[in-house]
Amino acid sequence: MDSLEQLVLLAKQDFKDAPDAVALENAKARYLGKTGLITEQMKTLGKMAPELRKAQGAVINNAKGQIEGSLNARREELANEKMQVRLNAEAIDVTLPGRGRGKGGIHPVMRTWERIERIFGSIGFDVADGPEIETDWTNFTALNSPENHPARSMQDTFYIEGNDTEGKPLLLRTHTSPMQVRYARSHELPVKVIAPGRTYRVDSDATHSPMFHQVEGLWIDKNISFADLKGVYLNFVRAFFETDNLQVRFRPSYFPFTEPSAEIDIAFGSGPLKGRWLEVSGSGQVHPNVLRNMGIDPNEYIGFAFGSGLERLTMLRYGINDLRLFYEGDLRFLKQFN
Repeated sequence: MDSLEQLVLLAKQDFKDAPDAVALENAKARYLGKTGLITEQMKTLGKMAPELRKAQGAVINNAKGQIEGSLNARREELANEKMQVRLNAEAIDVTLPGRGRGKGGIHPVMRTWERIERIFGSIGFDVADGPEIETDWTNFTALNSPENHPARSMQDTFYIEGNDTEGKPLLLRTHTSPMQVRYARSHELPVKVIAPGRTYRVDSDATHSPMFHQVEGLWIDKNISFADLKGVYLNFVRAFFETDNLQVRFRPSYFPFTEPSAEIDIAFGSGPLKGRWLEVSGSGQVHPNVLRNMGIDPNEYIGFAFGSGLERLTMLRYGINDLRLFYEGDLRFLKQFN
């Protein structure tokens, strides 16, 4: 065996014994580097006679090719071994039980919303839904709110870019009462409907939020009185709070869209709020001007309306004293209701 054959065998063995890429590159330098053994063999060609140089050059190039082939093969082996180690480390054991996703739950305010719809649905009320961006006419004018009414102030209402067909500004609805007008103008009489939904006002503290929820109720027929309003609302709060041990009272008040108007208070007969009167709604008989704006003859039809805050009802039902907790996204708080 000549020296080149031995050199090839030695190189193959060194490459095979290299435990990692660093050791392999060191072995490569020993044979193929600038001062490597194959390079030294190439340098001897210059001292040979021309007739021998060509033949010996072919032999050296063949040896060099074998060494390079062995080097590349070992590089691939080491790369495959490294990949296999990584795959083994990141392997997923499919025999283990799966990790279930956390279950979601219904927000407490949405629980109240759904509960209210069920209660009023049981006594024949429809449910209306409509736009949260309203016109000046449906939000104020149709509800008998004059141009100088405080609610139209920029400090109370979120106005947005753009105008309605009369050139009046558009706004985020301040109550769901516009749906009473929209519903009454598009449905045949009698009208018996609630309109729950999001509303917006420039207000924020422990009992108010810039975005909140209301439910408006409307019943219009030929013979509807305050007695009907009292019966409906008393039935509602008793069903909502699941107790007959509470009272309802009406206090004279003022709202531009009802006449006469009243605040509705409730008082529980037991529990931590026993005997304490709590305001839960505004109400009254629909103002004749509002009936006309609905396209209804006030000489023939009459009705009542009320509006309650969903957050306030939820706070009373669950004993919560800060409305902001509903919208802070704290799962420790929200999980209590699911």
